[in-house]
Amino acid sequence: MSKKLIKSGLIVSVMTLISRVLGLVRDVVIANVMGTGVMADVFLFANKIPNFFRRLFAEGAFAQAFVPVLSEYQVKDEQQGEHKGENLNKKSGEKSAEQNNHEQTRLLIAQVSGTLGVIITGVTLFGMLASPLFVMLFGFGWFVDWFNDAPGGEKFTLANNLLSITFPYLWFISFAALSGAILNTMGRFAVAAFTPVLLNIAIISMAIYGAPYTESPAHALAWGVFLGGLIQFLFQIPFLYKAGMLVKPKWAWRSEGVTKIRKLIVPALFGVSVTQINLLLDTLIASFLITGSISWLYYADRLLEFPLGLFGIGIATVVLPSLAKLHSKNNPAEFSATLDWGIRVICLFGWPALAGLMVLAQPIIMVLFMRGEFSQHDVTQVSMALFAYLSGLLSFMFIKILAPGYYARQDTKTPVKIGIKAMVANMAFNLMLAPFFGYVGLAIATTLSATLNAWLLYRGLKAKGVYELSTKTLIFIGKLVLSACVMALVVYQLSSDFDVWLAMSFLDQVQQLTICIILGVVSYLVMIILLGIRFSDFKVLKDEK
Repeated sequence: MSKKLIKSGLIVSVMTLISRVLGLVRDVVIANVMGTGVMADVFLFANKIPNFFRRLFAEGAFAQAFVPVLSEYQVKDEQQGEHKGENLNKKSGEKSAEQNNHEQTRLLIAQVSGTLGVIITGVTLFGMLASPLFVMLFGFGWFVDWFNDAPGGEKFTLANNLLSITFPYLWFISFAALSGAILNTMGRFAVAAFTPVLLNIAIISMAIYGAPYTESPAHALAWGVFLGGLIQFLFQIPFLYKAGMLVKPKWAWRSEGVTKIRKLIVPALFGVSVTQINLLLDTLIASFLITGSISWLYYADRLLEFPLGLFGIGIATVVLPSLAKLHSKNNPAEFSATLDWGIRVICLFGWPALAGLMVLAQPIIMVLFMRGEFSQHDVTQVSMALFAYLSGLLSFMFIKILAPGYYARQDTKTPVKIGIKAMVANMAFNLMLAPFFGYVGLAIATTLSATLNAWLLYRGLKAKGVYELSTKTLIFIGKLVLSACVMALVVYQLSSDFDVWLAMSFLDQVQQLTICIILGVVSYLVMIILLGIRFSDFKVLKDEK
């Protein structure tokens, strides 16, 4: 099991790395074209709304409800196929098993895709027609300016236009995510992990080549989001066909499989998307703050998302199907060991990512974004938000690993209760911190609520006897923390002062940053080896506690 998890994790991480690198290139292009001004704030807002619903209908709650049920159907089909093939000769038995292995699974996919299709079409059409309502709801500060004919009112009008262009992305990405979930459950992780690359390519292409033919750079980027969603959707189809899972959609609201998913998804709609809801609430409050607040939070969040997506989401992607199948096979010992494996892996990469970004935050922001409309002042503002977000990096990663421990067991109610507590805490932290620290207070509030969320998820699993950190794992994490601290000290000694970085040419900045990163990685690897961490520490072992 461990070799398979490691191989799958590496595949997803490599594909995710390509996507994240292109994502950074995309953000560099956006920063160069629009900086952190009015158009940047409005485009990032218009992109955030459909992405929030994407978390609900696609990669978030839907995937958490769909994958365990799909895994359960696959296990049952395999068992039925083996049973039917027992009394047949070898040749005919293999044929019978293969035909039967997909029968119920294909029916479930047809029913889910048809039912989801109707729902998501209705939501998408409503979103396009009611874009002013969404802008008013999540950008209320802009609406107030527009209503009172204040200078900031043009943000409300522009946001309406852009949101009507970006909202169809929800339709395309929902089916791309459905296809990806199917392929992931079959152990084919590379396709879904690579797909986001296409979105980044589309946005970058429209920013460079489409801007002269549109009303503004913001409009070009919005059309890039639209085209990126369409391309991702079309890209998945041949792979589904090759896997034998391209079926005709069928409306089946009351079928057994869809009913089971409906019951799981309703609470999961809230529970798994607490972080996204918190980010939207941050956007609502930020619309009352100074221009640039939304953009500063966005760029800080993008840098946070690089290690979070590469390691946290990447590992969670391969863990969920494995956990779901282990639960279906009633294997609690290996279920717990797989969760432990996920915790160890994200700590292995999460702690050095946290330490490195803390020390090199400003140089990285400078090298990536400080050109065109992106100023030295923006570097400082983004770095302050990034420091606040980074303090919760491990909490965000733990959520990605611990939440599947509930969803794989088809328990969506517990994360909902935890999610409600975390969201209420986030709003309380926002109200306490935003008046004193502005947009940085919003980032601190998000970090505190994520830490609370992660702790409650862990405490719940421990109380149910599902998973508990072993003494061996705690010692292992302690070694990683010590190694990351040594790495941070090495990088800090190598790095120059902020004013020195500013005085460097771009090539000198890149060279110096590269040296710091390479020597930081080397120092971290040397430390973990000296402290006795070996490859065997990442094997999925049974009942280590």
